[in-house]
Amino acid sequence: MSLKRDASGRLHIESPLMGESLMDKSLLATTSAQSIYRLMPDLVVVKIGGQSIIDRGREILLPILDEIIEARKTHRILITTGGGTRARHAYAIATDLGMPTGILAKLGSAISEQNALMIAILLSHHGGVKIGHDDLPKLPNYFALDGLPVTHAMPPYGLFETPPALGRIPPHRTDVGAFLLAEVMGASRCILIKDEQGLYTADPKKDPAARFIPEVEINELLALDLNDLAVERSTLEALRDAQSLKEFFIVNGRERGNVTRAINGEHIGTRIYKAK
Repeated sequence: MSLKRDASGRLHIESPLMGESLMDKSLLATTSAQSIYRLMPDLVVVKIGGQSIIDRGREILLPILDEIIEARKTHRILITTGGGTRARHAYAIATDLGMPTGILAKLGSAISEQNALMIAILLSHHGGVKIGHDDLPKLPNYFALDGLPVTHAMPPYGLFETPPALGRIPPHRTDVGAFLLAEVMGASRCILIKDEQGLYTADPKKDPAARFIPEVEINELLALDLNDLAVERSTLEALRDAQSLKEFFIVNGRERGNVTRAINGEHIGTRIYKAK
């Protein structure tokens, strides 16, 4: 590359984007021409729900960890953690005090990180190690040392969280955080472990007529505009625009063996996918 002065007198480093507006749609389209480098195409990202799994204690959580410990013998697994009930309590207090969405996002991240620490401690005899988001480029090194890394799933939007269209709860929470992490690492699979069979047309805890959805294409799901979902809406938008990951799974971790089957590549629970 060389330096070049344009007609206005500005000095540039010569490149395909030299002097161009990064808002130009036709220019932005050209940046998709090259294939995306997948850092860890054999990685499986597993998110353990906070309220649905971790908050229920040892009876529900420990069998899931046992499955992950066994599965890691043949798979590279990154565990991520949700926030759960304590995050909801913090959101309620902060909302009552008039805190902006960015502060709520910081509070939720701290609680998700607490859960990551507890999971890593529980897995300490099996190589469990709590890592931060800045440690993600070191994942191959942790695996080379036979580690089982655990990180918090809340994405690092923090104070820069996007104001939601409705209400004040941060729109980017731990479901989308796990998905975005899997996307940037070029993972093979993203699994969200919850306490329901998967996605329903309504909350089955409230509506006995709710219909189970075993598989759905992302644009079809967005078009349904369901009133309630088992996954954050921002996760659906992330899948719609993803370049590496083409699907993710919602799995009932309370049924023994489901986590193992999902890690092994079976289509169980609900598969939400992006059509080619």
